[in-house]
Amino acid sequence: MFKGLPIDDRTPVEIINSPRPQMSKPRDRYIYYPDCAEVPEQSSVNIRSRSYTIAAEVTIDTPEASGVLFSHGARFGGHSLYIKDGKLKYAYNFVGLFAQAVESNVDVTAGKHILSAAFVREGTDMPAHGTVTLYIDDKAVGSTEIKTQPGMFSLVGEGLNVGKDPGEPVTDDYADKGYFEFTGGTIKQVIVDVSGEPYVDLEKEAIAIFARE
Repeated sequence: MFKGLPIDDRTPVEIINSPRPQMSKPRDRYIYYPDCAEVPEQSSVNIRSRSYTIAAEVTIDTPEASGVLFSHGARFGGHSLYIKDGKLKYAYNFVGLFAQAVESNVDVTAGKHILSAAFVREGTDMPAHGTVTLYIDDKAVGSTEIKTQPGMFSLVGEGLNVGKDPGEPVTDDYADKGYFEFTGGTIKQVIVDVSGEPYVDLEKEAIAIFARE
């Protein structure tokens, strides 16, 4: 009979959430652009078990504009901010077990907008849960409670994208639309903030930047 101590006695969740070597240091804000290569999950923003805001700066040319603004992950875990049937939508897929979604109660109109989804974690239990709220500019247009997964969305492949959701879609809501690339407008950039600052402060800052351009 062999006797020995484990080399690593951490739980699987602790191992998964431990920081790993990266090309750049973690920060509070990440900016992603359209027409760029997919960002591997190991190199992208880490939203696990924390509050976060996804804000897409867009110009909508037509009321028929639709498609994915931001996607991260795939059908076995991931989330996506998109426009469909005139509505702003956000879907969070919990490890492929169940889908969670929220839809705006108003249409997205033509013009320059900041379209956002802000998740605020509540409590300290695991998996983390809280409320996600959709915003069109500074107006809240829908909210729901969701549970977020503590581990990575995927171990290989299917990272972060702007303007499309290649591979296996995050949600069945647009599974029949291929990559569901964004059309009918222009995405300038998508900002993902994990600082935990109130959404209204981030929104005012983003609007001020947009107005100067």
